[in-house]
Amino acid sequence: MTIGILLAAGAGSRFGGDKLLASLHGRPLVLHAVAALRPAVTEIIAVVRPGDEELAAVLTRAGARVAVCDQAAAGMGHSLACGARLAPLDCNVVVALGDMPAVAPHTIKRIIAALDAGAAIAVPCHQGRRGHPVGFAGRLVPDLRSLTGDHGARHVLLENAASVQEIEVDDPGVLLDVDTHGALRQAMQAMPTDS
Repeated sequence: MTIGILLAAGAGSRFGGDKLLASLHGRPLVLHAVAALRPAVTEIIAVVRPGDEELAAVLTRAGARVAVCDQAAAGMGHSLACGARLAPLDCNVVVALGDMPAVAPHTIKRIIAALDAGAAIAVPCHQGRRGHPVGFAGRLVPDLRSLTGDHGARHVLLENAASVQEIEVDDPGVLLDVDTHGALRQAMQAMPTDS
């Protein structure tokens, strides 16, 4: 069993508004990330910041379990820990970012296959560059639950560097995050309209 943790609690300050609800091919950007996770995971836990009721409602309608992270403003580590606390300790997790709409579902399935085959951490790479989402074996969920600050899971990756399995994928979506309107236009061009 694998749980998807979708981080959707950022402020979107560089975007200048709620980027996760920005329209991408006729639906909110964040729903593209949900659609990529859905066929591969047992459950999606979406982490949002306080006061983001519209985003929470969109994610709930999409079938995600929504967790409100009271400390989201303190950094991604807090948001990831919030989501990890809802994941069973014996489950592998795939940590995806709500602002990365172009990740292919087959990439997520390859990450999960690596975890199922015994990898402690599985990281997709495109043209030699590490991207997202990142998979973690269930034995690392307690480490994810204790994260704080704005470095996400970087601490867990560094402590387990010898256990990281890099998976080379032909998926530029693992590197494409939407932080600006220009990046949103790039995502529109990179993604088929039926994704």
